[in-house]
Formats: sequence, structure tokens, C-alpha cells
Amino acid sequence: MALIDDARLAFVRLYGGQPEACYQAPGRVNLIGEHTDYNDGFVLPAAIDYHTVIAGKRREDRRVTLVALDLNEARSDFDLDEPIEKDPRAAWSDYIRGVCKVLLSQGYRLTGADLVITGNVPQGAGLSSSASLEVVTARAMVGLSGEILDGTQAALVGQQAENQFVGCQCGIMDQLISARGQRGHAALIDCRTLETRRVPMPADAALVIINSNVKRGLVDSEYNQRRKQCEEAAQTLAVKALRDANMVQLEAMRFEMTEKVYRRARHVITENERTLLAADALANADWPTISRLMAESHESMRDDFEITVPPIDGLVEMIADTIGVNGGVRMTGGGFGGCVVALVPDAWVGAVLDVVQQRYQAEYDIAPNVYVCHPVDGAYPD
Repeated sequence: MALIDDARLAFVRLYGGQPEACYQAPGRVNLIGEHTDYNDGFVLPAAIDYHTVIAGKRREDRRVTLVALDLNEARSDFDLDEPIEKDPRAAWSDYIRGVCKVLLSQGYRLTGADLVITGNVPQGAGLSSSASLEVVTARAMVGLSGEILDGTQAALVGQQAENQFVGCQCGIMDQLISARGQRGHAALIDCRTLETRRVPMPADAALVIINSNVKRGLVDSEYNQRRKQCEEAAQTLAVKALRDANMVQLEAMRFEMTEKVYRRARHVITENERTLLAADALANADWPTISRLMAESHESMRDDFEITVPPIDGLVEMIADTIGVNGGVRMTGGGFGGCVVALVPDAWVGAVLDVVQQRYQAEYDIAPNVYVCHPVDGAYPD
């Protein structure tokens, strides 16, 4: 509640009155299923107890005014009746502008609004601060306007805004789990149908997220290049998406594609298989299987998809050596830096923290940030 209180107090100070409502959407961590979402595959994320919050109030005109508390109260504004364009002086506002543009294009009757935005989702770490901002913006703008939007629709609006306005060709996972996560559960998401299966987490499970502080961005050539390579592989295999392929098909067509495209496809196909198995292992609290599947996922991201970096590999190795089969560890997020996630029983959290604090900075000369999380409700809990 501290974030909501901060947003409310700041709104009173900045706008001279109480907000009508406060809204929040969580960040997320993906337990397994990396770069499978835009291949119509399967992912297993959980919403985490770090949020983006918006305090807002309707305006009588059609202007939207924004204040970002965490960016030294940076400001931006735009008019809903004029073409909505990017603001080169306030790139952070593009996510909000993009969501409003998509909502208007879909016929939602938005009103103007005064908004204060704050949050504690680490930015640039692979925990989906952007998706959290998109989902909470959709909820706030639609809610203040008196319109109706469900969680899946909000997620699709956020994804479209990021794809078409911001310029990152992300899949649907980040927005969907931010919207529809459930306390105490992960979610097995079919990214083609958007069907979601709630997967109960073991009662003693903790999510330890270590930000390597190797900075990375998703709106770059590497992420979009991986997507193009996957599309090329699917075309060669004559399938709609790599979700529809298996390893027998891939091996039969191996020499019809470049070695690099083959390895990208191998990662996605095997990662889908691992994700389905991991959902069952998680529901059964089968820690040795969780350990094996997360290790295989990381190796595939390192060797076949080539999205890890040495500090990330080092983090995973030192944690894996510590916990053994008592949990799993892997890189999480788009890659090229960002975070490692360790899924462990509560009794092993201390050991994970100790090894990270004792070894990571000493070996890589980078100070990590560590977050111990548990699954929470999304912006639109069922």
C-alpha cells in the first residue's frame, strides 16, 4: 500500500485535490519458457510483488497530463483529439501515449485525465516494468472514463501499444500475467489461444530474483533479429509458428536452413516441451525435475539462442552449485543482461543470498540487486 499512498499524496501536492482512484499492475518473472511467446508457444510466469501505480482524476477537457514521480517528477502531456505521437523529450511517456492511441482506435471513449505515475518494478532488468505500465495505464484510462475492459483485453492493448507505437515486437506474456496473475500461483499460458492454467506454487516456494546489473534493452536489433530468425525457421518448416513443429521435423529440414536459424528453432521447440513439463513439476513440488528443466532451459538460451552474457552465466552456475536439486535457476527475460531467477524452497533462500553476495561482485566487479518475491494478483484478478 505504500506505493498507492505515495501516489495519492503526490497527486494532492501536484494537482491540488484528491485523485478519483488509484490503480496498480505488477511486474512479472518468467520461471521458464523464454522467447516462446511470440512463437505461439507456452510460458510459465508469475506476477510478483513489485508494482506500477497510477493515481488519476478525470478532466473536463481532452488533455492527458502525466507526472512521473520516479523520474524527478518529469512531466508530459498530450491531447486525445490530436494525433498522438512520441515525445522525444519524455520517452517514458510513449507507453502511456501508445496505450491511449490503441484504446481510441478500438472505439473506447476516453476522457482527459491528470495522472501521477510511480512504481518499484526495476527498470531494464527483465521484470516487465513496461508491461506493468501499459496494463495499469489501460486500467486507469478506461476506469476513469467509465468504460469496461477485462484483463485479457487490457493485455492485448498493451502488447499492441508496445509493438506498433513503442517499436518492440514483444509477445503477449508480460502483459497477460501482469493483468491476470493470481496470488500463490504461476500461470501456464498458451500464447496462441491465451488460455491460462493456474499452477499452484509449492507452499514453501520463494522466487529469488537477482538483477545482474548488466544493462540491456529490448527495443534493439538483437531481440527483433531473434524473432525474424524464428519466423524464417517456421517458414522453412511450413508451419504457422514454431509451436507447431517438433524435433523430428526440425532434424529432417536441418540442412535447408542456416546453422544459426536451426539452433534458434531448436531452442524454441525444446523450450516449449520443458515449459509444459515444468508446470506439472511445479504443481507436484517436484524440486529435482524443476532443477533439471531450468538448467536445461538456461543451457539452451546460452548455446542455441545465444542471449546470455558471462556475468549471467556465472550467476546461474554459482547458484546451481549451491542449491543442487533443491530448486532451479536460470536467466529470465529477453536476454543480454538483466535478471536471473532462482525458484527454491524458503529454507534455501539464505544460501542463495549468501553465495551471490560473497561471489558475484568479487568475480565480475558489478554489484547485484536481489529481490525475494512471491506470486501476487494481477491488475485484473479473476
